[in-house]
Amino acid sequence: MNEIVLRTNGLSKKYHNTLAVNSVDMAIKQGEIYGLVGKNGAGKTTLIRMICGLTMPASGEIELFNEASIEGLNKSRMRTGCIIETPSFFPYLSAEKNLEYYRIQRGIVEENCVEDVLKIVNLEDTGKKKFKNFSLGMKQRLGLALAIMASPDLLVLDEPINGLDPTGIVEFRDILLKLNREKNTTIIISSHILSELSQLATTYGFIDKGQFVEQISAKELNEKCKSCLLMKVDNTEKASVIIEKQLGCTRYEVINNNQIRLYELIDTPEIVVEALVKNGVMLSTINQISANLESYFIDLLGGNENV
Repeated sequence: MNEIVLRTNGLSKKYHNTLAVNSVDMAIKQGEIYGLVGKNGAGKTTLIRMICGLTMPASGEIELFNEASIEGLNKSRMRTGCIIETPSFFPYLSAEKNLEYYRIQRGIVEENCVEDVLKIVNLEDTGKKKFKNFSLGMKQRLGLALAIMASPDLLVLDEPINGLDPTGIVEFRDILLKLNREKNTTIIISSHILSELSQLATTYGFIDKGQFVEQISAKELNEKCKSCLLMKVDNTEKASVIIEKQLGCTRYEVINNNQIRLYELIDTPEIVVEALVKNGVMLSTINQISANLESYFIDLLGGNENV
């Protein structure tokens, strides 16, 4: 059984009169790729900054590699690499010179680590090219190189693929998957590009208005996102009884006050319509859908108007 790398209990952060993060409980196991999902202002960056020790919590507890004291957390964070916002590099230095500066500054004694991480992020052939002339994708990959230079066990990334073109996104994704697969690096990654996150994450945490709405494994999410009939009705309780008693279906879920997903009879929606209408349920819409991470997230927050 994989050990718990990170655990938070009742973690909160308040700015003025606003709770940016509100009593978050989370547990991340070794080797997971944890996708942190939330719209702008949901609290993702504040949560990540607290995990990395850049912001102090108002209340609650962080346990990192089984350490929860201030001294223990400072020690454990030496096993953590992070990218939060845009990494700062010297514009007139090369990739190698920039990393060599940070290697010395951080007291990393392994001199070959600079060459090694440049190979990992596919920047070993940039030579004397100055950082200021790098593409955005190259800059992000250099930031990743800096984050993994000390061979961290936990990698924390806040919107690392934001602004990258499709090629840059694929390159970045492949590097992360390789780190996770070959070095068993645990990764926490937030992103607005949910379709891309779905190709990385093994577990998801959905956060909204500072609170965790749901934590779910990729396997469970894939099960929920399979093809279904999405129905909008006036009475979900009555419709549920008809679905079970009249139609004999058990694989369905009530999403909110007027929506139901039915994972059976997908190819024969007319049977469902007839049963509901005959028994006095008003059916506004019924659609055959194949859900994805974006639509699941929208439904979870109660519709497009809330996203």
